[in-house]
Amino acid sequence: MSLRTIRRALLSVSDKTGLVAFARGLAAFRVELISTGGTRKVLAEAGLEVRDISEVTGFPEMLDGRVKTLHPRIHGGILAVRDNPEHIKTLQAHDIQPIDLVVCNLYPFEATAARPGVTYEEIVENIDIGGPSMVRSAAKNYRDVAVATNPSHYKLILNEMKRHGGALHLMMRQILAAAAFAYTSGYDHAIAKNLSTHLIDSLSAELTGVEDEKSDESAKSEEAFPPLLDLYLERRQLLRYGENPHQRAAFYIEPNAAAGSLARAEVLHGKELSYNNLLDLDSALNLVREFTEPAAVVVKHNNPCGAACADSLVEAFRNAYEGDPLSAFGGILGFNREVDEAAALQISEPNRFVECIVAPSYTDAAFQILTTRPSWKKNVRILRAGSLDGAAQSLANLDYRRVRGGLLVQDRDAGGDDFAQLKVVTKRAPNEEELRELSFAWLVCKHVKSNAIVLSKSARIVGVGAGQMSRVDSVYMAVRKAGERSKGSVMASDAFFPFRDNVDEAARAGVTAIVQPGGSVRDAESIQACDEHGLAMVFTGVRHFRH
Repeated sequence: MSLRTIRRALLSVSDKTGLVAFARGLAAFRVELISTGGTRKVLAEAGLEVRDISEVTGFPEMLDGRVKTLHPRIHGGILAVRDNPEHIKTLQAHDIQPIDLVVCNLYPFEATAARPGVTYEEIVENIDIGGPSMVRSAAKNYRDVAVATNPSHYKLILNEMKRHGGALHLMMRQILAAAAFAYTSGYDHAIAKNLSTHLIDSLSAELTGVEDEKSDESAKSEEAFPPLLDLYLERRQLLRYGENPHQRAAFYIEPNAAAGSLARAEVLHGKELSYNNLLDLDSALNLVREFTEPAAVVVKHNNPCGAACADSLVEAFRNAYEGDPLSAFGGILGFNREVDEAAALQISEPNRFVECIVAPSYTDAAFQILTTRPSWKKNVRILRAGSLDGAAQSLANLDYRRVRGGLLVQDRDAGGDDFAQLKVVTKRAPNEEELRELSFAWLVCKHVKSNAIVLSKSARIVGVGAGQMSRVDSVYMAVRKAGERSKGSVMASDAFFPFRDNVDEAARAGVTAIVQPGGSVRDAESIQACDEHGLAMVFTGVRHFRH
């Protein structure tokens, strides 16, 4: 039968949001309520008639509450197939009553595991056993039993029961079962991840000072890269299409994504986001959070075509947009400060077209301008990311790159390099102004596709060369983009120069200082070229390829 009447419900929840109102709704349909421990106490105190689980099983809760629902009278009542005569005969022989609805959410394992100073024993004690067993039993027997694992399900269930005189349709039970299995899967994933981390931390502590450097480093790698990688992501939305219209696509997010990340950003206005929009928005956020002063970036095809820092956000945007106005048309804008009225007016000037804007927040006046003034007002996507400081913890996460038949995993290229450790390799050292400019260009360069070359001047990008097979071709591209603005600029390169022709071309364009990682067998030739042209050059010792 597609409809099953709910006559008996078992309720055992850690999150008691909406519990009493839901139980009252069930009682209105004359559903018998069975409950455990704290859940039963809450229901009884609300004046609801509820049977204790011990009354059903004939056994008291035992072992400090570890054993409550693990009993044939519970799981038999859940798992019995109602259309199977032998199952019904068995229930009758053992005086087991069918349970038609299981309402259960689990111990707050992740909240406990994330608590400062929590012990391994406390984490283990907060692993729910009976709850997942009931949830899985009910979900498996969805043809006869419904299961609710989230307070958001309560209204759906009551509305369905009102439509069908106290019964639930098969489709509803299937939907609830799928949600239940996803819920327990996520719960198991969190347990495996946290226990592995704590065990490896313990191992690392034992190894410290005992094993050699290689063993200690190996333990750290074991922590970051476990033998089995279990990814658990929630689908946030289906997308119109992927990179191209013939490709299907969806956006999945980490359940505990940090604030300030794209996964937690709120869409305030505009058309549906596309796959390419999301890639560019993530790039914009990753770059703009590099800076402490007011900053703006313009991203096009996953590369910054403009970036600037200034005393005010409106000035930063103006300078960023002027970096390459041609490429900026239809670009993605990113800000690291609240967008105010002045910035909004500048953004929405005539003859500018913007696909998306992402910022920590917007003033009311700015939001009003962005959604009413420009010609593209109906289409522009406006996202509020919240404080970008909140995403700092996520910057240490892993990066994933799919290859056919497998997955490449690496540490995220996060955090700024220590410019105090720069090595001046030329006869002329950069002056203070050049050093500040080199630092700005270097931060931008790490977010440009390799081979990456960035020219900057007055804390703004004036030329970018990205994604070329030859590094000197990237230099040519950046210089051409910069034009006359290259005179007096500085240059950043994400990797070493294989030949001195890169320096020669930069010098002809008017570049005065260069920052690069160093490490080429021909470093001496590049250094000599700088000395010949009177350029300053510094080595960071750190490469920032972005493939």
